Formats: sequence, C-alpha cells, structure tokens
Amino acid sequence: MRAVVQRSKKSRVLVNNIEMAGINSGLMVLLGIKRGDETADGEYLMDKIINLRVFEDANGKMNRSLIDIGGDMLLVSQFTLYGDASKGRRPSFTKAEQPDKAIVLFDYCTDFLRARGIKVETGIFGADMQVEIQNDGPCTILIDSERLL
Repeated sequence: MRAVVQRSKKSRVLVNNIEMAGINSGLMVLLGIKRGDETADGEYLMDKIINLRVFEDANGKMNRSLIDIGGDMLLVSQFTLYGDASKGRRPSFTKAEQPDKAIVLFDYCTDFLRARGIKVETGIFGADMQVEIQNDGPCTILIDSERLL
C-alpha cells in the first residue's frame, strides 16, 4: 500500500458537485492499494499514519500525532498512486489491485482506524470524485508499506 498523507486544515470530497465527506483539522490521506497487498500492509500503514508526529506542539515543533490532537482523517482510495509512467506517455496501472479486492482492504483500513477511535470520513470507492484539500504547512508525507520489511 502507498499513501500520500497531508496535514489539512479542511478537506472534502464531492461527487457530482455534492459533498460526500469532509473534515476539519486532521489528515487527508490518499490511499493506493497494490496487487498482493494484505491486511498486514493496511495495519502497518494506518498505525504509522495515525502516529506520525506532523502536528506542532507548544514550541512549534512537529511533535504531535493525529491521536494526540484528536484530529479527523479523510481517507480516499487512489489507485493512480500505482501508476507507472516509465514507458511511453500513458501510465500503466497494472500494479494497482483489482477493485473487488481493493475495496475489501480499503474497508479493512477504515475499520482499523475507527477501532482506534479515529473519526474517519471516506470518499465513495470507485466514484469520480473531486477532492478539495486545504493543505496545512504545506506538510505532505509519502509512506509505502513495502518498507515495513
């Protein structure tokens, strides 16, 4: 799994110009699921994300996590994170997991977060979404579960 994690002051997802989900202070996470990913990848990535110390403490240092600040998360499935543009001009998405398998892992990640007390909003899996992000900082971190071994 691969995630783009952005510290956010406000984020929302729209489908057909209708807001489907939104958060205030917290993390906006774009999540890509690769063929062969398993629940262990999701557990590693979600635990890493909610414990990332990317929020400022009283001294202005990034020393607090999403858990520490009681922030929200907007989690959006993003298969294009596994786009490969190394050959030609059109990206290949063959590394991305098939939708019927990816949604199971996406839902697993959402459940994992909620079981840890994180307020999670999501887009609509597979929909054509418009994502609005008010990036705070900006602060953007890339995390990949392949680095867990």
